[in-house]
Amino acid sequence: MSSPDLSALRIDERARRAPRRLGWRTVAGGLVVVLAVAASLFFALSEKPTEVELVAVRADSGGRAALLNASGYITPRQRATIAAKITARVNEIYVDEGMQVEPGQVLARLDDSDARARLISAMAERAATAATLGDLHVNLENAQRELRRIEELWDKKLVAEQNRDQAQMAVDSLKARIVLAREQVGAAEARVKVAQQDLDNCTVRAPFGGIVVSKDAQRGEMVSPVSAGGGFTRTGIATIVDMASLEIEVDVNESYIARVKAGQPVTAVLDAYPDWQIPAKVRTVIPTADRQKATVKVRATFDRLDPRILPDMGVKVTFLGEERAPSAAGRVLVSRAALVDEGGTPVVFVHRDGKVERRAVRVGQVRGSDQEVVAGLSEGEQVVTTGAKQLRDGQAVRVKR
Repeated sequence: MSSPDLSALRIDERARRAPRRLGWRTVAGGLVVVLAVAASLFFALSEKPTEVELVAVRADSGGRAALLNASGYITPRQRATIAAKITARVNEIYVDEGMQVEPGQVLARLDDSDARARLISAMAERAATAATLGDLHVNLENAQRELRRIEELWDKKLVAEQNRDQAQMAVDSLKARIVLAREQVGAAEARVKVAQQDLDNCTVRAPFGGIVVSKDAQRGEMVSPVSAGGGFTRTGIATIVDMASLEIEVDVNESYIARVKAGQPVTAVLDAYPDWQIPAKVRTVIPTADRQKATVKVRATFDRLDPRILPDMGVKVTFLGEERAPSAAGRVLVSRAALVDEGGTPVVFVHRDGKVERRAVRVGQVRGSDQEVVAGLSEGEQVVTTGAKQLRDGQAVRVKR
């Protein structure tokens, strides 16, 4: 049997070539696509719903329109730094910050050793003058008896007229000395009162009731009614505020002061309690302007005081207009915190089935902390207040409990 002829066998040149490699651009593009898909899946699975707070849209039942807004501070009408009437050292001080004091309550006692010594001296001088007056009365009675005897002898022509005149002069002189002594007793009494007043001035009392907001001196320090001795002498004992006299003081631009009048209702919101609206009314418009700031000072009183209202707190005031009838159908009120300004267009995010819907609205007048919405919302809908600026249309949210 003959062997096969292998000379006719050939290998295709295309099979001889090495397998074709993929380009680097193709590989990189594939990796980018894979990473993008993976990242999208990761964020879709790991993203948590944003926590938001909601507020209900209310029907517009009328009310007062806001005319203008102003900022100011809580100030008391009655506030005083209690000072001593004399210069002396503080022996005792009985008050501290936050303490309630009553009218006439003792706040501090000063060193009264000098005043007490002056009082004792004045009382001794008064006693000595009074004793002299007693001696003069005794001498006057004796001189009057002597005058009566001389007159009896004069009637009988037994004494000379000179003796009668001398006896009369002695009586008149003693009467004059008694008058002088009485005046001296009065002067001594006045000196006693002055010394007693100096002693009383060593006791510092509260002129009115209130709360101590500042303790300005300590035991052992010198106090004086005037500034003396540099920084080593205090001019006050304590500062007292009558909490019942707290009111609002704001500066209103003089261009808008015509909108403000006495008795006008206002709404006050403390910086410390931004969600608390406090009713108040204008007490007075101070009849002078500040030429540097172009403002006029306005004072308003609270309808009802509250312990949370403290002196020097910051406050924002909304001046309200006349009472209005309910608005036309379709108009509602929403919190101003729910409105987001997007390029001049007011927008709200309405909550529905765990997601938010972006909705443009048309607004009307401001009503204190609320905004009148003319179109775009219906009564009872829930809108987002906290975090509305970070939301997007269709985003999943979770309501804060």
